[in-house]
Amino acid sequence: MDISFIIPAKDEEESIPELTSWISRVMQTHGFSYEVIFIDDGSSDGTWEQIKKQRESNPSIKGLKFNRNFGKAAALQVGFKEAQGEVVVTMDADLQDSPEEVPELYKMIKEQKFDLVSGWKKKRHDPISKTLPSKFFNAVTRRMSGIKLHDFNCGLKAYNSQVVKNISVYGDMHRFIPVIAKWAGFAKIGEKVVEHRERKYGYSKFGWRRLISGFLDLLTLMFVGKFAKKPMHFFGTMGILSFLFGFGFTIKILWDKMDSIYISKIPLKREVYQQPIFYLALVALVIGVQLFLTGFLADLLARQSVSKKDYLIVESV
Repeated sequence: MDISFIIPAKDEEESIPELTSWISRVMQTHGFSYEVIFIDDGSSDGTWEQIKKQRESNPSIKGLKFNRNFGKAAALQVGFKEAQGEVVVTMDADLQDSPEEVPELYKMIKEQKFDLVSGWKKKRHDPISKTLPSKFFNAVTRRMSGIKLHDFNCGLKAYNSQVVKNISVYGDMHRFIPVIAKWAGFAKIGEKVVEHRERKYGYSKFGWRRLISGFLDLLTLMFVGKFAKKPMHFFGTMGILSFLFGFGFTIKILWDKMDSIYISKIPLKREVYQQPIFYLALVALVIGVQLFLTGFLADLLARQSVSKKDYLIVESV
């Protein structure tokens, strides 16, 4: 099979028939064998009924339904496991991503040997309340990850099948799939300017809370990417630095005390326990030991960790 489409959908009842028809038309025009996997992410409208209806008339349509809303990352992860195509394409179900872009994305994966190609919605049909935070978010992600993409959050992406079979997406990490792929060793990441269409049905799920959570997820991802398999390198280093800091102050306190007794014989103005530096040294020593032990325990857990499925599929077609 040439192409697998992974399409998360939440309350997109009106878009499903038009989108499936559009995909089928493009695939037939270019002679691709394909499958379309819809993941109903806890919709409260007739999205699932529409998916089943499309399946009846087109055997290339498949559907999976969550028992409640688990988020886009969980939907993509399920789709990645089910996909059978040589190239996997993800897109949103709201008709703002154009299937007409897919043949060129396919060529970039198959002929130019990219591991991943991300769409860039250079001209966007969104309000400034959405585009401005998005530009800032992309700039920070680009700086921190070292990946030269303009639009990390674009839903339209194409992957070599090996990529999706060897990465795990969880939480809200779907925004950072290029970063996850890079950490997994798939470093040939490209970009293509794609058409961004105005929303025809439904409403946007974007909110300011998603922007804040996005930055927190980025920090988590950067930490996990560097230290997930070697947490002692982080906690141990911080612990040693804190311990040495406290040990240095302790030596100074002891030297001052010895100096006042045996060398200069000038009494200290304040006793050791009355000096703020004494408590600073004590806290630094304790924190240093705790950080080191935290790193040790985290290292043991990292060696024994087993990923767990945190979603439930209740029906499939």
